[in-house]
Amino acid sequence: MKKLFLALMVPLAAPLMAQAQIQTFEPPPKPVHFLFGIGLSGGGDKLASGRYEDGSTVDIRAGGLVYLTAGIDYRILPEFSLQGTINYHVDDESAWNGDFKFERFPIELIGYYQPNPVFRVGGGVRYTVSPKLSSNGNAPEANASYANTTSAVVEAEYFVEPDMGVKLRYVHETFKARGREIDGSHVGISANFYF
Repeated sequence: MKKLFLALMVPLAAPLMAQAQIQTFEPPPKPVHFLFGIGLSGGGDKLASGRYEDGSTVDIRAGGLVYLTAGIDYRILPEFSLQGTINYHVDDESAWNGDFKFERFPIELIGYYQPNPVFRVGGGVRYTVSPKLSSNGNAPEANASYANTTSAVVEAEYFVEPDMGVKLRYVHETFKARGREIDGSHVGISANFYF
């Protein structure tokens, strides 16, 4: 009876043992990922205002509005990673009395601690290159170029899928031009895609 039981169990157990071996010898996840992201931000001082034909107004703020991100994410250890990105950040509005645009090109380096597979927190530095307010139409006096600036970034990221994360972030930023300081601090939310 025991021999019959063993003869039946061995063929049934063989696929399970093979599956266990396959899972045991899977290659580790690759440590380097390219990324692309898009986000929205809000905050900072008002830089310019425009008026629509219906009488409503629109403001350009130093912390707004849309940003695009591209870069590399490097996993140093399972719990620690480093991310370097180049960004384009812009707030752009068109009104009857002119078009306004505040654009800048931030470069960021952020270190992360990841306590579990779906969540990580990080902090780092942001160096913003060529911040510039431009206008045409009835407000050419609004044009201004600001000095490059260095600021701090903190953020949290939740991975909806292994290759897609949603970030919530805060940037503490100050721009200088014409002898005065402009607060560009802002909160942002974005989606990043890793490949």
